[in-house]
Amino acid sequence: MAAAAASVGRLLVVGELCVDLIIEVDDEIRFGQHEQIVPQTTLTMGSSSAITACGAAALGIPTRLISVRGDDTFGRFLDAELTERRVDTAGVRVDDSLPTGASTHLTRPSGDRAILTSMGSIGTVRSADVTAADLASAAHLHVGSYFLQHALHADAPSLFRAARLAGLTTSLDGNFDPAEEWDSGILGLLPHVDVFFGNEEELTGITGAADIDAAVERLLDIMPADAVVVAKLGADGAVAARRAGGTVERVRAGVPPLDSQLVDTVGAGDTLAAGFLTARLLGMAEDAAIAFAVACGTASTRGAGGVGAQPDRATATALAAQIAVD
Repeated sequence: MAAAAASVGRLLVVGELCVDLIIEVDDEIRFGQHEQIVPQTTLTMGSSSAITACGAAALGIPTRLISVRGDDTFGRFLDAELTERRVDTAGVRVDDSLPTGASTHLTRPSGDRAILTSMGSIGTVRSADVTAADLASAAHLHVGSYFLQHALHADAPSLFRAARLAGLTTSLDGNFDPAEEWDSGILGLLPHVDVFFGNEEELTGITGAADIDAAVERLLDIMPADAVVVAKLGADGAVAARRAGGTVERVRAGVPPLDSQLVDTVGAGDTLAAGFLTARLLGMAEDAAIAFAVACGTASTRGAGGVGAQPDRATATALAAQIAVD
């Protein structure tokens, strides 16, 4: 895999770092100082941006993460995990005035979950953390969890413009907006975004559209002429949509059959994004790219946390071959 990766352009991921503490729970959580026994608790790599970076690295893509962490136990844990997973951490800034961000996931057997996040260093990465050398050595710029990137919002358009002028393609994953305002300047950024990722709630929230199809069309009206919107549909797979002339062309990929059972859905959409970006960097056609992406996202649900079951390229390719695309 290393030889193949050498011929592929570097992925530059800009975003947040946090740990995930994943606690499996029943449908009811009891307060009142009742001790409740749970099946399992897992400490793992968290954050949309870092999970996407790890997913791409697992697929053989040279990947650098630009982020911020604290000088604490969680921060050192994340640094070790990123290094073990072959993500370049030269662009991770250590801020000893802040704790590393942390999210506690209370996950139900159905895969539904509540996420409790303490921000800490989350949202403190800046466009100034991305150097000209970072852009010169990369082929693609990706920003994850846009609504959490508070220090990046004002300068994000200039960062994306600089990336495109340097010859990079760009992508953005909005993820959920905790304030549920769905703004933070995202519509002004979209004219500089080549690929946008979102689920139904996120896409309709950002656009104000009544349904996902209308939301996709509104986003494509704002984005560059050859842009792609990837709608993440959970258990129904994903759709890649682009405008061709006066119409919107959509390619849908379903979920592949797997022998093993779902463990949790933490980070599945972020691993899907890693798969789609990898496919584009490898020059795959859109139908193959969306099948490869869904294969990656599906595989990740078979292990605890966002990085516990991220596939390598051979595994993702084999799964993608079983996916129906229309």
